[in-house]
Amino acid sequence: MGLIVRKKASKKQLMDMRNKILDIAMNLNRIGNWAADDYYAKKKRIKMFLENTTKYLQQVDKIPHNSPFKKTFDRFMDEYPKLKEEGLEGPKKPLWWAEKMMTWGYILTHRSTFLSK
Repeated sequence: MGLIVRKKASKKQLMDMRNKILDIAMNLNRIGNWAADDYYAKKKRIKMFLENTTKYLQQVDKIPHNSPFKKTFDRFMDEYPKLKEEGLEGPKKPLWWAEKMMTWGYILTHRSTFLSK
């Protein structure tokens, strides 16, 4: 059996990851704002941005285990599929759903600073 060597993520990799997280956070804030304004009038755009956000999430490399951001990201990844499903189906309470999307956008924005440290 071979020895598995894990390299520490480079500063560039962490910055690229942080930029992708910020793209995701911006999408969540946009989606939340559109849903708060009028979910049903902007449903098509919201669905498109949910799909784009999902693609961005698939592009995020593994968050380093020693990063203070990892727990936040893991919690988000647990909750996002439910939020996405609700957004695609049409939330029962659009304002409540919009608030959750914007809250996660703000959390990811602020906590992503831990990736660059």
